[in-house]
Amino acid sequence: MGIAELSLLLVLGIVVLLAMGVPLGFASGFLGALVAYWKLGDRGFYILGQRMYDLTIEHALLAVPLFIFMAMLLERSNIAKDMYDAMSVWMSRTRGGIAIVTSVMAMIMAAMSGIIGGEIVLLGLVALPQMLRLNYDKHLACGTICAAGSLGTMIPPSIVLIMYGVVTETSIHALFKAALIPGLLLAFSYIVYIAIRAHLRPQDAPLPVLEQEVTFHDKIIALKGLLPPMILVGAILGSIYGGITGITEAAAIGCIGTIILITLRGEMSLSLLIEALQRTMRSTGTIMWVTFGATALAGAYSLAGGPTFIAGLILGLDVPPMGVILVMMLIFLFLGALLDWIGIVLLVMPVFLPIVMGMDPADIGLLGTLSPAHVSVWFGILFCINMQVSFLSPPFGPAAFYLKSVAPPEISLADIFRGFLPFIGIQLMVLAVMMAFPEITTLLLH
Repeated sequence: MGIAELSLLLVLGIVVLLAMGVPLGFASGFLGALVAYWKLGDRGFYILGQRMYDLTIEHALLAVPLFIFMAMLLERSNIAKDMYDAMSVWMSRTRGGIAIVTSVMAMIMAAMSGIIGGEIVLLGLVALPQMLRLNYDKHLACGTICAAGSLGTMIPPSIVLIMYGVVTETSIHALFKAALIPGLLLAFSYIVYIAIRAHLRPQDAPLPVLEQEVTFHDKIIALKGLLPPMILVGAILGSIYGGITGITEAAAIGCIGTIILITLRGEMSLSLLIEALQRTMRSTGTIMWVTFGATALAGAYSLAGGPTFIAGLILGLDVPPMGVILVMMLIFLFLGALLDWIGIVLLVMPVFLPIVMGMDPADIGLLGTLSPAHVSVWFGILFCINMQVSFLSPPFGPAAFYLKSVAPPEISLADIFRGFLPFIGIQLMVLAVMMAFPEITTLLLH
């Protein structure tokens, strides 16, 4: 059997196993084990085991359960709700203000933990009822919550960036610096869209009817709700960007700071702590099983000569380097609608990144150039924007199902996916800007 036939069989095998309901980690691990045994016999299992061991001893991976634990603690406390209420006071007389507040709150929460699912659920519980009560357009409300709630893929400390850095051996510190401007640009684009839509279609974002006028004194008092989350953001990002600690140590600082804040607020309890730990273990376990399975399949496919075969197919298209990048972006968008981001970064990145690194940096980008050292960082940012799109992409966009789990019965999945369309357009626009102007991702690296 040639590598072309094997590649086709693996694709069909993944599709069939996923259609049967087999989790991605087990499906990819099973196929990887079969290929490894076919190529190398018992020795193939040893090689795959060594690859998985080498991945799991990466120090940066410790940040993943720590950031998840921090997110679970925040989700169980009222810190996020108080932050939302404080910002709502300040934006009470701004048309579309509640949706803007939701976007800003999502941006701050992304900078605290980098977790996506819990953030969307939390925003669905806190912001969605408020927007529906004020007669906001349900598509605008759902789209805002899910698009803004997915900012954790881009805004540091993003777990997607951490995994990309570990798999590709790219500096996570450099990735965090490079992602800051694109992440803020994405969030700012959402806010601009909401403001313009609220101005052009006032019926989509009515102003609230206040029982009494909000005074400046009320706004000053409300600021206390913003203080705890801003302290956390300052502690985490300040320690990273200030060069005080590494990513893992910053995650530990965030966990300790969250526990202290919740305790000072009188919300800490044994049941809250145990539930946060249990949910952290479940989420971390899911990530690790997918990691093991995808690593096994990627390793076995590499042993069979898969990367060379795929590289030959892509380079054989006889298109300029930017055309190759565009093909890769389309593949990411397609896979993102079907697979989890962890599987994509582990299965595809070992094939795509060597191709990109082999290009002349002067030929990458439409209107700018990159230094060779920054190519991997730039490609990682493009990948993360693609994964931001994948969280909203039908038919399996996970953001829709996160929100549906807490949305009122009258909000259907079709309503949620319809609300995604303008935000997907914004994400693709930002992706195009990052491709055309690669220097944007390296502004903070100099």
